[in-house]
Amino acid sequence: MSLHGKTLFITGASRGIGREIALRAARDGANIIIAAKSAEAHAKLPGTIHSVAAEVEAAGGQALAVQLDVRDEEAVKAAMAQAAEHFGGIDALINNAGAIKLMGVEHLPPKRFDLMFQINTRAVMVCSQAALPYLKKSQGHILSLSPPLNLDPKWFANYGPYTTTKYGMSMLTLGMHEEFKKYGISVNSLWPKTVIATAAIEFEAGGIAVMKAARLPAIMADAAYAILSSRARSISGRLLIDEALLREQGQSDFEHYRYDPDGKLMTDLFVD
Repeated sequence: MSLHGKTLFITGASRGIGREIALRAARDGANIIIAAKSAEAHAKLPGTIHSVAAEVEAAGGQALAVQLDVRDEEAVKAAMAQAAEHFGGIDALINNAGAIKLMGVEHLPPKRFDLMFQINTRAVMVCSQAALPYLKKSQGHILSLSPPLNLDPKWFANYGPYTTTKYGMSMLTLGMHEEFKKYGISVNSLWPKTVIATAAIEFEAGGIAVMKAARLPAIMADAAYAILSSRARSISGRLLIDEALLREQGQSDFEHYRYDPDGKLMTDLFVD
């Protein structure tokens, strides 16, 4: 199936995985709302809502750049209404915005936990709630970038606060899959098998050494595309891993996704 003419609202879309999902859908001729805080260029972090909008249009899609803080529920509601009016509806919400700090309870500043909870868990509820009136009409998709619920204590030992906020996203996925069944809305989570070469990895979770062990964001974009182009809840209520899903779809070669062709791949957090 194609995403031609479909409207995708992507949070945190000014760089990384969100940008890559936007560009993948744009190649089908999709309409993309690039919703992120980054309206002006950052010294270290490339990409703004405007630069990605230009890339989307160059790739064959239509773009609407919206500066948005997903912690502000009134701004989220207004952004959804703006998007629906501009493109005539919303077919998919991709909850990609995220915050990370790999630190345990003893030393994590409470304000940092608040930030992670608000941008990770709370924003999934806020954005999904705001998108719901439009997704009911389209019988569309909600896709959150969150992990499988792996309860091995090792995933809580050193960064329990972050784990809690990411698992909260996944639990909302399972809940909304059941809650929104009556509306025909598909709800899933997607997580990478390996670390992905993004700014979060470069600046918060290991630096260039981990980047060499990473895959490109394109693998997550291809997996997201497979989910978002599915129909009639044929994929719903699942906490999916990118490579596993693509294998289900018949793909067997993953070498072209490597950031460093000679690097040894590292599995991501929460994946055994």
